[in-house]
Amino acid sequence: MANRPPNTTNLFFGLAFFSLSLVSLAVCLTGCGGHGGYSNESLFPQDVSTVCIEMFDNRSFRRDVEYTLSDALVKRVAAQTPYKIVSDRNRADSVISGQLIRVDESILTLEREIGRPLEQEVVLQAVVNWKNLQTGRLMINNQRVVATASYSEFLGQDFTYASAVAANKLARKIVELMENKW
Repeated sequence: MANRPPNTTNLFFGLAFFSLSLVSLAVCLTGCGGHGGYSNESLFPQDVSTVCIEMFDNRSFRRDVEYTLSDALVKRVAAQTPYKIVSDRNRADSVISGQLIRVDESILTLEREIGRPLEQEVVLQAVVNWKNLQTGRLMINNQRVVATASYSEFLGQDFTYASAVAANKLARKIVELMENKW
């Protein structure tokens, strides 16, 4: 039998396959876990399972907005977090409390001829606390949260409508504060 030259095509494909295997192995070992990337862990702290949401204090001259905010927060926490809402503070793992420190109304646009407001805005500002009752740790400590909503009487809207929209936005922001820090 005569000497055959080595088959360079098979050698090339063998080296390419080996290189591709090494790259795939490196990608699999680094993965998406660790300190960066994706995780399937909960966004919320796992050391509590029940939350008592106290009625927010109202430091403004506008009444009943604190009821709207507290109700919106209860609904948001129940719908968007893994926590169970309890009404008795003694049976809760944690408690959310706060103060509604600002309820303002301002004019955004005026009708030129008679100076009547076309569009107005409601601004709600609250200070929020979330305390773990088992450890005494403040998970949210005097955090200020602001939300706004606009309304127009020409669209059949009023202050009550806009304050409810702003309260829902404020509740959403409070639930976002409850998430673990990245």
